[in-house]
Amino acid sequence: MDSTINSSPTITVIMPVYNSEHYIREAIESILSQTYTDFQFLIIDDASTDQTISIINSYNDPRINLIEKPKNTGYTRSLNLGLKKAKGKYIARMDSDDISLPERFEKQISFLEANLEYILCGTSYSVMGDDKKIAVPNSYEEIKLNLLWGNCIAHPTVMLRNEVLKKYYLKYDPDMEPSEDYDLWVQLLPKGKLHNLKEELLLYRMHNSSVSRKRASEQQNTAIEVKLKLIQNLDFILKPEELNLFKRIFRKNETIDLEDIKFFKKLQNKLTTSNKSHFFEPVGFSNYVVDLEKFVVNKFIFRYKRYNPRFFLDYIKAKKIINIKLKKIQEMHLFLKSLIFYKI
Repeated sequence: MDSTINSSPTITVIMPVYNSEHYIREAIESILSQTYTDFQFLIIDDASTDQTISIINSYNDPRINLIEKPKNTGYTRSLNLGLKKAKGKYIARMDSDDISLPERFEKQISFLEANLEYILCGTSYSVMGDDKKIAVPNSYEEIKLNLLWGNCIAHPTVMLRNEVLKKYYLKYDPDMEPSEDYDLWVQLLPKGKLHNLKEELLLYRMHNSSVSRKRASEQQNTAIEVKLKLIQNLDFILKPEELNLFKRIFRKNETIDLEDIKFFKKLQNKLTTSNKSHFFEPVGFSNYVVDLEKFVVNKFIFRYKRYNPRFFLDYIKAKKIINIKLKKIQEMHLFLKSLIFYKI
């Protein structure tokens, strides 16, 4: 296979690989079987030590371009190397353990060619083994609002305009791994519109070596940093103590106390008036602020490690500050937990 890129295809497919011998054949064949055929398949190997390279070399398709890194430098650096080498008008992402359905590229190209204001097109997908379809938000405004909660664009489904990346010098940030994709979507938001096709065009594989399983804690922390970047598109600058509260709200193992509730109420009022430029769709953003309050209340009440009478008194005080709506039976259970020093 030719290891250089000489042509100017419509699509450059970027697929980083590392010790992918168990699944890579299915991934490669799903790309080679696409109904849209004008692409360059750029595979970046991160110094694999198994049979990955042998499997790649068993294919005699001129569209495959293999780059073998002499040293393992990580997934995000492989992605950026792919972006640097890509010549296609569009960049299509693919992971070495997933399967793209045959019409994926054709349908994404069709959408992007017909909608020039859109710079990224992802798709719905299903998880292999349980036939579970993962619904994703479709419209640009829905995507922006959903990104406030977390990543709602599946990385291996994405196709985006290469010219936008080059114009704004955008690439993946290695320091944001394993949320490097989420971070890139947030960087792209002000540059053009993002869209997800409703159709299920990728089969996603979950297994024990998946990033989401192995690096869950690290991913949580980097994702919070991305959320904070997105929030700063609003018409105000978050103070250090406000940034810290946001981090504590979204960290799974953090609890919220009465003082946090008081501080959050002030921050909530600030958020309510911070979308004057309508970066976020106004009604949707107002709903987000309400839902964030519900999230904080839930964390305050139900995430304590150990309850005590002092907590119940704080709960009564919090009810006067923030919108807490518990049923009588729930409030009684909370009171009993506090009396018996219930420990989770």
